[in-house]
Amino acid sequence: MAAVAAPGPRATDCVTKVALSISCENLLDMDTFSKSDPLCVLLMNTSGPHWCEIGRTEKIQNCLNPKFSKNPVLDYYFEMVQKLRFEVYDIDSENCSLQDADFLGELECTLGQIVSSRKITRPLVKKDKRPAGRGTITICAEERTDNRVVAFEAAGRKLDKKDFFGKSDPFLEFYRQTETGWQLAHRTEVIKHNLNPTWKPFRIPLQSLCGGDVEKSIKVHTQQPVIFSKIIYIFLQIVKEYTFLDYIMGGCQINFTIAVDFTGSNGNPSLPQSLHYINPNGYNEYLAAIWAVGNVIQDYDSDKMFPAFGFGAQIPPTWQVISFDITFCLYLSISFFILGIEGVVSAYQQCLPQVKLYGPTNFSPIINHVAHFGRQALQQQTASQYFVLLIITDGVITDMDETRSAIVRASQLPMSIIIVGVGGADFSAMEFLDGDDGILRSAAGEPAMRDIVQFVPFRQFQNVSCCKLYSKLFVDILHLSYFNILKCCIHLSVCTSYFRQAHRPLHKVYLQSCLTKWPPSSIYLT
Repeated sequence: MAAVAAPGPRATDCVTKVALSISCENLLDMDTFSKSDPLCVLLMNTSGPHWCEIGRTEKIQNCLNPKFSKNPVLDYYFEMVQKLRFEVYDIDSENCSLQDADFLGELECTLGQIVSSRKITRPLVKKDKRPAGRGTITICAEERTDNRVVAFEAAGRKLDKKDFFGKSDPFLEFYRQTETGWQLAHRTEVIKHNLNPTWKPFRIPLQSLCGGDVEKSIKVHTQQPVIFSKIIYIFLQIVKEYTFLDYIMGGCQINFTIAVDFTGSNGNPSLPQSLHYINPNGYNEYLAAIWAVGNVIQDYDSDKMFPAFGFGAQIPPTWQVISFDITFCLYLSISFFILGIEGVVSAYQQCLPQVKLYGPTNFSPIINHVAHFGRQALQQQTASQYFVLLIITDGVITDMDETRSAIVRASQLPMSIIIVGVGGADFSAMEFLDGDDGILRSAAGEPAMRDIVQFVPFRQFQNVSCCKLYSKLFVDILHLSYFNILKCCIHLSVCTSYFRQAHRPLHKVYLQSCLTKWPPSSIYLT
């Protein structure tokens, strides 16, 4: 060995972003009067028999040979063995729940195997490892190094009627040119029974669409040949997708608020069976959750002053029941701000013997409280403030409709909500709020603009590494998707105004780009 060794690589030097494109062939047909509606779920092995979902594709209707357009993006660590499991299901519900889904097969492999081969095709197997018919799954890996995205807005006018008993159900597919032919990069949502569709604004990573080369051709596939009287409008703009680090280094402050559940369902804090019972080692799950989340967040909060609340308790001296719209400070004082995570832990420990656990378990008041500050931050017109609310609870919630509405309203603000479930109760309500199985809607049916809730059942992560817990907790926050979505809406509103005035036909695609113009001749409509 040399006398002086070079410094070893840092953790950040050994990690890179990898996007996985997934397709299947010859899937089992589990539906009686139609074909299966497949969806692929991606899980990663955390430790031993424990697997954690880290992503899923979209659902494709009536298809036994699906090519999924939603590509999960993973951090690839060269020095680690990252075990993956791809599970394919036939989805029978609108919210894409797996509880009522039929299992179509799975594949276990490592991320290293996919990256080293760049493309693998393997047979799908059932839970008992027998072949899942003739079903196969193909996975392609691509390093994601370009953080530019293409923001699209698309609309169709006077499309042909293709269905015998009704109008067409149009959608668009975008393909990239590869060495082996055209590869699906994105598929829009299907708009039912509409010959004049307007698709929701969407974004495609520039690297997924053309490998980062704006001179390379792309293909847009429609359900019918494009002729002069059948018009498709496509507006796009190339923008940079800023990362969490970009915002932090640009001065964005993360404002962290903590809310602790002091309702009677937690049990008497003086008894070992209670979730609030502090054992002789000074531990309970509430304290562990405060430490786990707070230790990460506090590094990005400049003043380290954290608003800390409790809800659902009777407080001295009158022992009145806290009303449905009021929470209380952990210090039982006028000021809600506490210095540092150590201060929050100390306040919790001092507060616990002074209050009586009672009820109800209402989330909406604290969500609306934090949302008020998020709404004020909007007036600054800069990405300088982002708000994170941590709710630690035993899982029982009494104001579900009000909470759903509060979350939907907050989804339009620079805000995220982390819900940590302690104990072993039924957390189905928390998982519903998470929205991973579909778009969360208010009681009135209004959809959330984005997924802002991340739920974590704490006991599932007690025996795994801290990095697995952190990645699960902060998966939504690390993207700070609010600012990117807001920017997309601003750009596309300008493009929409331009388009509506232009009324140009669809045999050509018109582009506006803040960085470079894509030659219209390199885009094909089929």
